[in-house]
Amino acid sequence: MILFVRDLTVIDFSYLCTERGMLGESYIVDVELHGKLDEISMVLDFSLVKKTIKHAIDQLVDHKLAIPTLASGVELDVTEQGTRLKFNSKRGQINMAAPAEAIASIAAKTIVPNSITAFLMQHIMPLMPANVEKLVFTLRPEAISGFYYHYSHGLKKHQGNCQRIAHGHRSTIQIYADGMLSPRLNKYWSERWQDIYLGSTEDVCTPEQLKMINPELDSDICFRYQAEQGPFELTMPKVHCEIMNTDTTVECLAEYIVAELKKIDASKTYKVIAYEGVGKGAIAETV
Repeated sequence: MILFVRDLTVIDFSYLCTERGMLGESYIVDVELHGKLDEISMVLDFSLVKKTIKHAIDQLVDHKLAIPTLASGVELDVTEQGTRLKFNSKRGQINMAAPAEAIASIAAKTIVPNSITAFLMQHIMPLMPANVEKLVFTLRPEAISGFYYHYSHGLKKHQGNCQRIAHGHRSTIQIYADGMLSPRLNKYWSERWQDIYLGSTEDVCTPEQLKMINPELDSDICFRYQAEQGPFELTMPKVHCEIMNTDTTVECLAEYIVAELKKIDASKTYKVIAYEGVGKGAIAETV
């Protein structure tokens, strides 16, 4: 017997890639449970699927930085005080120090749906009752007909897991100029923010202000902040970043794009629909 749940949850996270550096991703998760019927004639109660499996996925990967520990160029130092990371990609070196719960260490050479599903299987299957013989996870990106980008960020003021300095999203965008959808502007912003790290000016620091990591290149941008979960530090190649004078909430991103558009052509009216992952976001308009 197979029990299935479509759209169980969405994983919003960032991961490291030797080609592209750090990039944000959003995967919709489907799950199948293969097994025998239990004493109440179920494979597993749907409420327990959501409570047990969804909760485990959130704890294992969601709003974390996924690290392929078998990839070349990865150096990890895990202590009781947290995790330190050094990663070399074709876009430059990334250094990070963060509490352990902000990291998902996956024993793979690359972070792809198959390596993540194997990681989930390894940790979630032991939580299942004896009658569940197999779990099958399917991770799929949202079907997007328009333009989208991958971005990573951290929100130090957030009370939840968004405070982690390196998590992200795969997000679509819709920009209207004078009431008309503008494919040209959508394409421009999707290319501008493809695989971007969006940082806040107030989190930028000098190399000397870092306490836990040492940047090796003058071209790196350094970030540091204290959040509820602990201290976070990050260095990113300058070409990998765009710095904003505000927080990087999706509301601020939508307003930022509108302000940038007005600088280019103030004669037009603009409406920006910015998404944060799947099915949620913010709208900003010129007044």
